[in-house]
Amino acid sequence: MSNNKKQKLRDLDPFLQREKERYPQPLPSREYILQILKQQGIPVAEQTLYKLLSITKKEQALFSRRLAAMMREGQIFRNRKDDICVMEKLDLIKGRVQGHPDGFGFLIPDDGSSDLYLSAKEMHKALHGDRVLVREIGLDRRGRREAAIVEILESANTKLVGRLHIDHGILFVVAENKRISQDILIAKEHSLKAKAGQVVMVEIIQQPNKHAQPIGKIVEILGNYTAPGMEIEIALRKHDLPYEFSPETDKLSAKFPKNVLKKEWSGRRDLCQLPLVTIDGETAKDFDDAVYCEKDGKGYRLFVAIADVSHYVKPRDAIDQEAYTRGNSVYFPRRVIPMLPEVLSNGLCSLNPNQKRLCMVCEIRFKTSGEIIDYTFYPAVMRSHARLTYTRVAAMLANDSGQEAEEYAELLPHLQLLDKLFKALLKARKKRGAIDFETTETQMFFNDQGKIEKIVPVQRNDAHRLIEECMLAANVCAADFLQKNGQTTLYRIHESPVPEKIETLRNFLKEFGIPLGGKNKPSAKDYAQTLLKIQDRPDAQLLQTVMLRSLRQAIYSPDLTGHFGLAYDAYTHFTSPIRRYPDLLVHRAIKAVLNGEIYQPGDWNMLGQHCSMTERRADDATRDVEAWLKCFYMQDKIGECFDGVISSVTGFGLFVALDEVYVEGLVHISDLPSDYFHFDAIKHMLLGERSGKQFRLGDRVRVQVVRVDLETSKIDFVLIEAEKKQKRSQAKERVKKKKAP
Repeated sequence: MSNNKKQKLRDLDPFLQREKERYPQPLPSREYILQILKQQGIPVAEQTLYKLLSITKKEQALFSRRLAAMMREGQIFRNRKDDICVMEKLDLIKGRVQGHPDGFGFLIPDDGSSDLYLSAKEMHKALHGDRVLVREIGLDRRGRREAAIVEILESANTKLVGRLHIDHGILFVVAENKRISQDILIAKEHSLKAKAGQVVMVEIIQQPNKHAQPIGKIVEILGNYTAPGMEIEIALRKHDLPYEFSPETDKLSAKFPKNVLKKEWSGRRDLCQLPLVTIDGETAKDFDDAVYCEKDGKGYRLFVAIADVSHYVKPRDAIDQEAYTRGNSVYFPRRVIPMLPEVLSNGLCSLNPNQKRLCMVCEIRFKTSGEIIDYTFYPAVMRSHARLTYTRVAAMLANDSGQEAEEYAELLPHLQLLDKLFKALLKARKKRGAIDFETTETQMFFNDQGKIEKIVPVQRNDAHRLIEECMLAANVCAADFLQKNGQTTLYRIHESPVPEKIETLRNFLKEFGIPLGGKNKPSAKDYAQTLLKIQDRPDAQLLQTVMLRSLRQAIYSPDLTGHFGLAYDAYTHFTSPIRRYPDLLVHRAIKAVLNGEIYQPGDWNMLGQHCSMTERRADDATRDVEAWLKCFYMQDKIGECFDGVISSVTGFGLFVALDEVYVEGLVHISDLPSDYFHFDAIKHMLLGERSGKQFRLGDRVRVQVVRVDLETSKIDFVLIEAEKKQKRSQAKERVKKKKAP
């Protein structure tokens, strides 16, 4: 074949124009490379592929990089001869490894098919989170699909946090992430002279394979495991949370003025005389929303002013990139990892009292019924007239605030109007059919050593709900505004439950004689009506918990599928751009519409997936920290007895939430009264085969704390009554043996 003919073959690439637009030296597209490989019908050597696609010597290094990227994404694969194969022709499955603390694992396939079991032997080749290619090898003893790892496509762990152990002179680190069950070997020259038991950061210098364990070097010594604040330091690194701002971000932050400049008022409404106020919790430090309500004919006019973060954080600047990476602020007990630098989060973008601040305003007109008549969005300048708390506002509205009533006397009429609007919005919420679950939130109080002194429930009052309803209204208006103007955005979506979950819920409720309306597709209103029917029952908490677990998790997406739980057709997040990146995107989108432009930050789907991931990551990290702190708190309570409620039932035991201390622990199935217990997932219970004894979700029990494990953040209980019966039974057996001839 002549060079001209070869070049013509390369020119047949259907994506050639796209490649020319993207790169000054266009290469054959991935799609065309796959097409040529498939046409050959056999594995192809890389040199042969060069000839087929007329790859010059100058292009070979770039082309090899493209092939490497295609390998990482599982499009192609190199066999033992180093020939290139098309992945889909090899019957290999690509996906991500999910490790288990007991050493085995699973492959979560990219194509959404059922998980494949990976034995402990196979898991020696990879670490939790790695992207791999596997070959299905049949069924394991439990009838699950089983696989063998063929190739590691991408290693997920380059660094990890763990504790150093020394055994017979051999140094190794046990990862804090218990899904990584392999020990990381450390050479003495790479130990930084860390001591056994210390928490360290390890860089993996050799990934595991079937012949060798992973090898690492210590790059940071964090300190002793029980040092104050260490639980947060561990969580930050375990969950890969960004916690230090880049030098570029610091440099850009230093350029901001301390106060709003007069020239920044241009094109904004002056609302400085409007008595807007912030209402937050006692410990809040950043204030990103302020409210004011006035009469509007027979109805109401609500002003929701939100800090104008988008004025300061420009698309793709250093602060924006940092905010995107973080996705949201993370709120640990006693420490916050902010999304934005302090100069913004606690300064220019915090609506501090008596400080002029730039804001975006959603001005909404309501009927007396709480129904929205219309709304407008605009940039403004405001001044918060007071920093109020939920407790203070609730007291003022109840005429029980003493001195505070005099201090804020001029604001009281506005707050009373807010309260009237709130009550109207509550009626509208009920009419709409939004689901309203009653949950108990807790707050930890710490001693001087940074450990929990006590855990108390947070009492939600009407002031909490008042602000919540105002924010919901503004969020709904933002979603409606962007939708009507054809501007793509990130909606906060909450899809309806999957049919399998609904069927399981119906079967469970049927046991109690409770109907759930809506047939095969119940609405939020059907859920709300059922919750109303059960609210006075003694088992209401049990029934509510099961209903809550049937719902999906809310996520961010450009797809307008509505919010099931809140019963909104369109809903987004507009009210917290200081601490949530999606809100910042919504602000930019609204400004673009007001300016007659279209805002396009990139792939909206990818943005939604990223922001949903960072939200889950923050939740996981805070959950880890709280679990460890609660374990530390319970250390000196071993042997003590508590009343509690069964909060979850599994095949291996019962989780019990204690009444007085708001801590959860496990009663293992082996510690239940002598019997064979079987798990009924539909009825959420364990049933004794011989005794017929039932342990059901929501049952009240009395337990004793028998074990607290700080390393795994687990607390073990035994049932008091069960233990007494077991001891009586054992005593009877001993008596029988003594009497036996």
